Amino acid sequence: MARKPRSVSARRTRRHPSRGRDAWRVIALLFTVALGLAGCSPVAVLNGLTADTGYVQYPALPYANGPRHALDLYQPLGRSTPTPVVVFFYGGSWRSGERAEYRFAAAALAQQGLLVIVPDYRVYPEVAYPAFLQDAARAVAWTFQKAAHYGGDPGQIYVMGHSAGAYIAAMLAYDPRWLGAERQRPERLAGFIGLAGPYAFLPIEDPDIQPIFHWPETTPETQPLTQVTARAPRTLLISAAHDTVVNPERNSVALADALQRKGVAVTLKRYDTLNHATIVGALAWPLRGLAPVLDDITAFIAAAP
Repeated sequence: MARKPRSVSARRTRRHPSRGRDAWRVIALLFTVALGLAGCSPVAVLNGLTADTGYVQYPALPYANGPRHALDLYQPLGRSTPTPVVVFFYGGSWRSGERAEYRFAAAALAQQGLLVIVPDYRVYPEVAYPAFLQDAARAVAWTFQKAAHYGGDPGQIYVMGHSAGAYIAAMLAYDPRWLGAERQRPERLAGFIGLAGPYAFLPIEDPDIQPIFHWPETTPETQPLTQVTARAPRTLLISAAHDTVVNPERNSVALADALQRKGVAVTLKRYDTLNHATIVGALAWPLRGLAPVLDDITAFIAAAP
């Protein structure tokens, strides 16, 4: 059932508590340099350092018929009551990404007692807009149908994403066309959580992104910012001060302002300690001291009306 928005609250948190902040910056820098010297993928190392405790993983569950239509499900252990559900969409400029690369993020959330689903979806050049939204909507529809079987609460399903994945999650939350095509409604969602998402990027200046959105024929309805209504679900937006990929002011701040104007409950946080990559990397325990991103997410979910 749709819930009425709570009173609007937009907060911009610029600094993680000072204890150990500089030390964590040094650790993150050394971590990045070490990976570069070793020729390692950062996500591979984060996944390698992720404990396989506190959850059970169900890999490669099909949500549709194509090779990119599979998801990994992370079921928390020790839950006696239905648990909130997070469907996490990874980024990759709508060109790349694999669900297995984000085990560190899914495990972090599952270890907090959340049922987590990480779907793959088709990317360019196999498809262009709006096919990845259609795939994502199918994955969320599957979640509504199957969550209870794995101990999830179908009344507490959140869509979450990082970067291009945050765009996808936002479009599902704000534009009823995509879930509507799967006989679902955005009003059924308990909330949207966006990490460094592009929500207003017209005109499209990046030549790598232009063909994905059929530029210059791209219409304003492709932008989450234009889809905001008073019926939008409560929202948590987290951005990084050192993001050189997605401008926080143009995207997260502008979206928060639009939600406020419609009376939608929104929390906006921005951290001086993060960049476009470490905003999601901070979910993993080696980088968790950079900023309380995981705490932000769990607190947002726990505060559901």
